[in-house]
Amino acid sequence: MALSDDGFQIFEPTAEGWDWAAAAALSARAVLADKRDKPGQVRNGGTWFVGVDALPNALDGSVRGVALPWGQEVDWAGAWHRAQLSVVFPGYPQQDEGESDAAHRFRRVRAAAHVDGLHGEGPEKRRFLREPHAFILGLPLDGCRAAPLVVWPGSHLIMGEALGAALAGRDPAEVDLTEVYGAARKRVFEACEPLPLRAEPGGAVLLHRHLLHGVMAWDERDAGGSAERAVAYFRPLLRELRDWA
Repeated sequence: MALSDDGFQIFEPTAEGWDWAAAAALSARAVLADKRDKPGQVRNGGTWFVGVDALPNALDGSVRGVALPWGQEVDWAGAWHRAQLSVVFPGYPQQDEGESDAAHRFRRVRAAAHVDGLHGEGPEKRRFLREPHAFILGLPLDGCRAAPLVVWPGSHLIMGEALGAALAGRDPAEVDLTEVYGAARKRVFEACEPLPLRAEPGGAVLLHRHLLHGVMAWDERDAGGSAERAVAYFRPLLRELRDWA
């Protein structure tokens, strides 16, 4: 896929995109009605439904028989996993019980900026590459503009170079990336300005897999009276960990 040096692309709404978003929104409402109040489904004081693998789409990305309109644009020939249904509610983010003040402050001030696929493991949350995503494709399911996705344009170049150098010639599953990841993220904050991305329903946003990104705090001035903001995210996996860097 062709991305600019910024590491992301916004697709404008299309009629086919509107059809998919409308079908996915119907499924999303059913998922929320069934799962939102169940233990472990929401975080950040009840202000974020994480919804990993929650959207009941088919392997071709279709929902309720409506075809996924962006498959050719992202050049993905593999199967499409069940998309994450990420739903943010007013007041996001609240501090979870057991969440440190530093972690909560980072979520509020830095939007919990991260690169997907690097899991924090053990009591010290050491970072290891566990999910080699090919890319991130986000499809808004409503018109709410509060708590938008935020990216650091160009950060994929900094993060990719640092993480790729650390993984080169080694078994990716065994490499502790904690210090490299933290240092590279600090360089991104010094060199790149955060940019909120507000794609519209019927459109999509495509992110490079190394792009630093997060979710901004809910601001009622942007909500327009909305009670939630829902986005479906696809992150197909590459076949090998070594293909990620």
